[in-house]
Amino acid sequence: MGIIRVTNIKAYAYHGCLVEESKIGSDYRVDVSVSADLQPSAKSDNLQETVDYVHINKIVKEEMAIRSKLLEHVAKRILNRIFDEIAIANKATVAVSKINPPIGGNVEMVTIEMSLERS
Repeated sequence: MGIIRVTNIKAYAYHGCLVEESKIGSDYRVDVSVSADLQPSAKSDNLQETVDYVHINKIVKEEMAIRSKLLEHVAKRILNRIFDEIAIANKATVAVSKINPPIGGNVEMVTIEMSLERS
């Protein structure tokens, strides 16, 4: 078993429940970790046998571009795509953070984290 992590994927998106958020948008950070059997790729040195972090980044960018009210909804879509498109993924964790959220206080970010395991 091994883990591929893609950390601090930056995106500008329009998620949120407030009308203003859908118009002005804000900065986001996404962190993804995917557990998989990395022994075959470690032996073969073949990209086709591992979790391609370029593919993970593409999934995140595409899903962040689709507006949602809740960060949980975005994270679930990212998780679903990881399991649909990356056959060797056994477990994945996605953390979506809204930077400087409009919550009436001095808060650096809010983060939701979700995990999913292949059954």
